[in-house]
Amino acid sequence: MKVILRKNFEQLGKIGDIVDVKDGFANNFLIPRAIAFIATEGNTRALEEEKKQMAKKLTKELNEAKNLAAELEKVSVTINVKVGEEDKLFGTVTSQMVSDALKEKGYDLDKRKIDITDPIKALGIYNVNIKLHPDVSAVVKTWVVRE
Repeated sequence: MKVILRKNFEQLGKIGDIVDVKDGFANNFLIPRAIAFIATEGNTRALEEEKKQMAKKLTKELNEAKNLAAELEKVSVTINVKVGEEDKLFGTVTSQMVSDALKEKGYDLDKRKIDITDPIKALGIYNVNIKLHPDVSAVVKTWVVRE
């Protein structure tokens, strides 16, 4: 049976590929899970329309991420931490702390998007990378100061 893939499926191919599979595999696995549908002329046209809609959605998300990155480049956040002797932090500055500081400024970002490569264990000014999109990232200046 010939089917058209709706999703990337590692063993078969990528979105839009027309593949030949056994009837049972298609009817019992691929079609019920919306991974593929039967290769007919109407379904092929529907897939092309779906691809166009997906491309529009992806370009919109990319543009929104670029705009947000431009805004975040201008923002700097201050994180107040407790310090011990010789200005050593108790623990490290986490991505959750940066996320909370950005939330106070009006930017609601998930902590998993914040990438702190080297642990922040001292007072000072740091550049924190934020991944907004696979192709777009922003750098936020982070001030770590004594509480």
